Amino acid sequence: MNNLNKSPVQPPGNKPPSFKWTGLIWLLLTVLLLFWLLPSLLGQGGSQSNETVTYSTFVAQTNANNVKSVTITDYTVTGVFKSSVPSSDGTTKSTQFTTTIPQFGNSDVIALLQAHNVAIDVQSPSSATFWLDLLIYVGPILLIGLLFWWMSRRMTGAQNGIFSFGKSKARLYMSGGKTQTTFADVAGVEEAKAELAEIVAFLKAPERFQKLGGKIPRGILLVGAPGTGKTLLAKAVAGEANVPFFSLSGSEFVEMFVGVGASRVRDLFETAKKSSPCIIFIDELDAVGRERGAGLGGGNDEREQTLNQILVEMDGFDPHQAIIVLAATNRPDVLDQALLRPGRFDRQVVVEPPDRVGREAILRVHARNVPLAADVKLDVIAASTVGMVGADLANLVNEAALTAARHNLELVTQTCFEEAMDRIMMGAERPLIISKEERKVIAYHEGGHALVALLTAGADPVQKVTIVPRGQSLGATKIVPRDDRHNYARNYLLARIAVGLGGRVAEELEMGEITTGAENDLKEVTGLAREMVTRWGMSPRIGSVFLGGEKEVFLGREVGLRERQSYSEHTAALIDAEVQHLISERYTYVQQLLSQHHEELTRIARALLEQESLNEQQLLHLLKESNNDADHVSENEAIATSLALTHT
Repeated sequence: MNNLNKSPVQPPGNKPPSFKWTGLIWLLLTVLLLFWLLPSLLGQGGSQSNETVTYSTFVAQTNANNVKSVTITDYTVTGVFKSSVPSSDGTTKSTQFTTTIPQFGNSDVIALLQAHNVAIDVQSPSSATFWLDLLIYVGPILLIGLLFWWMSRRMTGAQNGIFSFGKSKARLYMSGGKTQTTFADVAGVEEAKAELAEIVAFLKAPERFQKLGGKIPRGILLVGAPGTGKTLLAKAVAGEANVPFFSLSGSEFVEMFVGVGASRVRDLFETAKKSSPCIIFIDELDAVGRERGAGLGGGNDEREQTLNQILVEMDGFDPHQAIIVLAATNRPDVLDQALLRPGRFDRQVVVEPPDRVGREAILRVHARNVPLAADVKLDVIAASTVGMVGADLANLVNEAALTAARHNLELVTQTCFEEAMDRIMMGAERPLIISKEERKVIAYHEGGHALVALLTAGADPVQKVTIVPRGQSLGATKIVPRDDRHNYARNYLLARIAVGLGGRVAEELEMGEITTGAENDLKEVTGLAREMVTRWGMSPRIGSVFLGGEKEVFLGREVGLRERQSYSEHTAALIDAEVQHLISERYTYVQQLLSQHHEELTRIARALLEQESLNEQQLLHLLKESNNDADHVSENEAIATSLALTHT
């Protein structure tokens, strides 16, 4: 959201401070450096050239008339010898000296100096010396006290941080009492917007419903695939209703300390009640709302305690309080049933992937701030993005803008969108040195996919074929449905299996040998055939029976899933045999088809070797040239019939 002030429910001051030893170390180093530099800063460095002598030596040199002058400061005497005097160890000689007068029995020192004509200068102790002495003797005590105070302060802050764990981490979105996202920013999910309009009306005028005894749903669960716009819808509801919007993720409830999640739930709902009417939005509800009693911790683990507290809080709502809980998940099957009963999450709003009209509307929303060229046709782009959701379309617009920037263009063109689509669906082009023989195998492999799709009635049309390495593949065939499909006919699924086998059959037909390049094709084909047999009842031998098994919760679905077989070993063997039979029948069909149209396959492969990429129009033109050969009249009629069935 733009221009949105985000104030957390938990005050920033409650954030537990972290203990950092680096600050303590730097403090110690600074104090030690001060102790080292202070004497020289205060002018005490000059005394370092004086030789310290004993008091008896000083008296002896005075009696020997070797003292020229002295300066007396308190009990310290500094002076100059007339002749140099060796040091106590005899290593050096010095004419400057310093000594200390005893504090008692020194009354005759002045008389002794005067008797030997020594120049005497008496000075009072300076303030610098006083403060230096004070720092030397009192400084360590102050330093120790400072360290104790600093450490106790940090420990107190850490203790406060521990107690602040129970505070909610919800973020409050407000800007003058209103979030900036509205229904105008949400496109392609008109059915979901219509269902949520009633919630907006209640939050705007709750008394209109309450005076008639009506109760608005306490909780609304937004269910949909990732990227369909569930979070955006929740923000738009808050923006339309002009109410505070508390947002947090399900994983933010749970911490390592037992009871923290439940405490955060209580704090969240208490704060929300003070801001009523408002919306509480819990994203990724399945992180905390999974079915209870399935994990290793039984009913006592932290996540389940948090879930129990959510159930209690939603049950304890005052019916006259305008608080609505919105939650989003893409895994409703793992949620605890107590969350879904009436009185908690009363409604489930399904956010479906957008249709063609919805995709075009989403593209227009995301392209509002993107300079588009005149040749950009968003309706054409929407028609070629079947299956994409809002997040995918936003990424497409962004990728197109980046493509235009890479080419130093001022406007985003239709070609930029096409390049962005290829990059998203097939991967980015990557430089790879491929031998001539291997390029030929790739060309026939991809040509086999494309030709089977063109000649098989009911198959999806081919938009592009390339032998340029993209992503993790050495080549790619871009096949996109022309229309949105919600149900799949058996013939359509058989056509998809045939197209998937086209690459392997083309390799075998032309090279007389198969390669490892069909691994992903075989994986998809086998999975699709098994689904047809076990889940959709499309096997004549087995009949219309659901044999997909039931998914069981294993370790709370946090580790994995396993399926419980609800059929015998004999039936399992029959399923394997039927899957094999289905794939073998399609394999034979593709072999016959490509053998009859080997010339067209060769044309496509040679064109790929020359041009590296072919679009739909170029592929159809190659087939049209083949139709003009007089030697293949009967085959051309079959091609024409197939093309008519596929592209009308």
